Amino acid sequence: MSTTSNPRLKATFERLNGRAALIPYITTGDPSVTVTVPLMHALVKAGADVIELGVPFSDPMADGPVIQRAAERAVARGVSLSKVLEFVATFRETDQQTPVVLMGYANPIEAMGQHAFAAAAGAAGVDGVLTVDYPPEESEDYVRYLTEHHIDPIFLLAPTSTEARMQCIADIARGYVYYVSLKGVTGSAALDVENVAQQIKRIREYVTIPVGVGFGIRDAHSAQKVAEVADAVVIGSKLIETLEQSYAEHGDDQRAIDAAAQWLQTVSQALSA
Repeated sequence: MSTTSNPRLKATFERLNGRAALIPYITTGDPSVTVTVPLMHALVKAGADVIELGVPFSDPMADGPVIQRAAERAVARGVSLSKVLEFVATFRETDQQTPVVLMGYANPIEAMGQHAFAAAAGAAGVDGVLTVDYPPEESEDYVRYLTEHHIDPIFLLAPTSTEARMQCIADIARGYVYYVSLKGVTGSAALDVENVAQQIKRIREYVTIPVGVGFGIRDAHSAQKVAEVADAVVIGSKLIETLEQSYAEHGDDQRAIDAAAQWLQTVSQALSA
């Protein structure tokens, strides 16, 4: 089943024709509730090929301190999974091309119901979903619900992933797989690109869809090095840090958006060089 069922993700990777996709991650509803949709549009203009929207959750166990703070702020503002889907639908009113992938945890989906979530996400215009704590071995029904609504189920691979886990994910993943480049949480600083290259080579013995890399990519240089060996570069903590700092200083949506977009543009330019 290693294929892409979602037409927007498929078209995006085909259009890039070998260049690594730039996938910024933002936490929905942070640094303010009103910032999310304008920020999504600004990131696309700055060079984002896919937008990864973090669904706020009270216990984001895979995330480091920067994204944890963002999630806590968004949860405190009442940003729920339903609200995230509303933002996606609003984004889709004027952007029918850019894929949107949700990244989050099982609890909000279980509260809504897997089938109801898949239907609502498909109607809103979601293209892929990465649920950190749904193991692929136990996700057969969930994957079926998503693919029925043309949503790609995206799964994580890590440096510790066994060959059996890689094969399992190869059998059910669509869109792309997300390789976690570090043993740790998001925002960790050390990144060994040579090791990443070796791991991706190993992953590609099993996985035929694109391989994206995230965790530890904090600047244009590290993004460029990862882009030489991966099909996509996922970058989140540094972007959220940029938003956080600008908003703390100015308390203004537009200034925060501009700061984030300008920073992402430096990464986009490095990937296109």
